[in-house]
Amino acid sequence: MSFFRIYRCQIALLISLFFSGTVAAERLKDLTNISGVRDNPLIGYGLVVGLDGTGDQTTQTPFTTQAFTSMLRRLGIAVPEGQSFQLKNVAAVTIHATLPPFAKPGHTIDVTVSSIGNAKSLRGGSLLLSPLKGADGKVYAIAQGELVVGGFGAEGADGSRVTVNIPSAGRIPSGAIVERSVPNSFSTGSHLTLNLKRADFTTAQRVAEAINELLGPSVARAADASSINVTAPLDPNQRVAFMSLLENVEVDPGAAPARIVINSRTGTIVVGEHVRVRPGAVTHGSLTVTITSTTQVSQPGALAEGRTVVVPQTDVTVTQENNRMFVFEGTTTLDELVRAVNQVGAAPGDLMAILEALKQAGSLQADLIVI
Repeated sequence: MSFFRIYRCQIALLISLFFSGTVAAERLKDLTNISGVRDNPLIGYGLVVGLDGTGDQTTQTPFTTQAFTSMLRRLGIAVPEGQSFQLKNVAAVTIHATLPPFAKPGHTIDVTVSSIGNAKSLRGGSLLLSPLKGADGKVYAIAQGELVVGGFGAEGADGSRVTVNIPSAGRIPSGAIVERSVPNSFSTGSHLTLNLKRADFTTAQRVAEAINELLGPSVARAADASSINVTAPLDPNQRVAFMSLLENVEVDPGAAPARIVINSRTGTIVVGEHVRVRPGAVTHGSLTVTITSTTQVSQPGALAEGRTVVVPQTDVTVTQENNRMFVFEGTTTLDELVRAVNQVGAAPGDLMAILEALKQAGSLQADLIVI
């Protein structure tokens, strides 16, 4: 199988996997979020101890020594002024976590710990008691526990080193205890607002119609392309049962805009369902320049004067593919577009250039997005 044929098969398989069949109905819990009910990021600073000589070099990270000294003083241990430490088993870290909605004091959440100094590895370390604060500066959780580190590193006496994954970061499952809950607007007001995860006028209208068909007219009203206002019971207990009913309502979402997404780093190309191509002609060829350098030895005859020298020899070869022009006929379905793309016989890198040229020529009826 040829090089181009392999790529053509990969492109056709990728597109068919993504766009085979029709769009199925989705539940409201998968399409929407409740306005005011959201996650909240938390961040903190702490110390990881118990490392096997892979901690911070405190001569280069003075903040590690400062944090360690401050901790000892809070524990009632007197530290002489100006005392220096060489703490190879201690590392300064940042801790971040996400506080989910409706989390109450006593609940536990996962935390991620990352080194901010020059620690080589956090494997085997333990995070000491550290507060986690929100954007308002208040403490919402307390973190502590043993780290789970997926990466590791090994270093030889001659300076050679091997590192697998990232040993300077790890996680602590259920490593933080929630100390303060975040209020939300779920139980207040006379209505709830459902926000679509992807703004679309068609989907917003269909959501409102599905809710009104289930609960009666005028219960839901689409405010814009992303928000649907729903009249809700005032009693919190009834409101929970109301949302339990709503989140399982199924709606056919509106079709996504016609788009072609190109990942310039990996060469991945994804073509949307409603992409259309107007008639146009395409020719694609490549110019290959090959430069080969060799060396030859030049020496004088047996009785001649002179000396032996090395003379470089360079050969330049230019090769151009003799590809004929191919006509893109007007396509009306995704299958026709896939067949037309496969007939071009271009690798993904070349196909990006063809699609961009078609867009500039006005033959491609789709948004071209490069990521």
